[in-house]
Amino acid sequence: MDKHLTEQHAALNKDQSKEQSKASGKALSQQQSLHAQMPVQRYRASIKAWCIDSLLWSYSFLVLYKLMYQGWYLNLRHVDFSWSEPLWCSLAGIVVASGLSYSRLSVGKAMTGLIQFNEGQSLFRTQAVRLGLVFLLLSFLAGLQVSQVSMQEFFSDSGLAGAQRIFSALLSPNLAIFEDALLAAIETVYMAFIATTLAIPVAFVLAFFAARNLMKHSALSFAIYAILRFLMNLTRSIEPLVWAIIFSVWVGIGPFSGMLALFLHSVASLTKLYSEQIEAISDGPVEAMTATGAHPIQVIWYGVVPQIVLPYLSYTIYRWDINVRMATVIGLVGGGGIGTMLMQYQGLARWNEVGTLVIMIAAIVWTMDYASAKIRAHLK
Repeated sequence: MDKHLTEQHAALNKDQSKEQSKASGKALSQQQSLHAQMPVQRYRASIKAWCIDSLLWSYSFLVLYKLMYQGWYLNLRHVDFSWSEPLWCSLAGIVVASGLSYSRLSVGKAMTGLIQFNEGQSLFRTQAVRLGLVFLLLSFLAGLQVSQVSMQEFFSDSGLAGAQRIFSALLSPNLAIFEDALLAAIETVYMAFIATTLAIPVAFVLAFFAARNLMKHSALSFAIYAILRFLMNLTRSIEPLVWAIIFSVWVGIGPFSGMLALFLHSVASLTKLYSEQIEAISDGPVEAMTATGAHPIQVIWYGVVPQIVLPYLSYTIYRWDINVRMATVIGLVGGGGIGTMLMQYQGLARWNEVGTLVIMIAAIVWTMDYASAKIRAHLK
């Protein structure tokens, strides 16, 4: 009996030693694999850091040349552009970045994690962060130069006299056009309302095809996802003002062209917002319904939709608020509404009538902003 127990104990110890040796061998192989991958990852990070430093230094040399030499030293207000300048600055930037790649004075190494920051040390005490702040300061100064900021012109006698003349007229509105302005304001609100209403069902359907977590299960669905996201991003990158110009040529000047511009831009924007909300849902209900063999449409309707209803309503109301604001602007390019009247009176320099329209627009925007904020607060 004791001999049998001893044999079992010895066999058990042997099995445990084998498992431990396998586990230690597996851990050792994983550790060796990680050690083998570290030089490769560090090499890739070094290449990225060098590219970042080269771009930053090339940009800095170009800014210094255009800003300090041409803008301040030569006092040129309008600086001409030549392709030879960025080429020479790029060459200088590559040389400097290559020389500093072995030091801690590298923004690229800090961004790629090659420079470790101490927890108790302030970030502003590190050389890379200070150098990054210098690049940011150069960008700010370049922005002032490119924007042609001139406080002398802002406070000039002729400029102040013109501003006083315009503001005095704006603060003395001509109420004779109040009825026409009110009708145009109503047209503006309805234009935004119809554009938002028509965009909601289209964006609601497209959002499911633009959600990565729902379209990553096959090559075909992922291709549909990628193409749809590209088209939506392209449409959204074009401002409603540009779409209003296109549709005013297509269907003529008026509220219809403005409504189409707002509709197209709203579809792209709401699709992005809706799809991102779908990607942020909890996967538990979806996985549970999928495990029971539910149809994909049932999974979406009962597992996804209940989680996104309230955020969808909030995004939709916010988009209507944006459309009301944009509807007052796209009229300047022929999109109809009160913006068209504003463009007409502004072109005639009738500032008293412009003042009436500005007050009307301000009232519309304030009312819609207040109403949408109240509705969103109740939805929460």
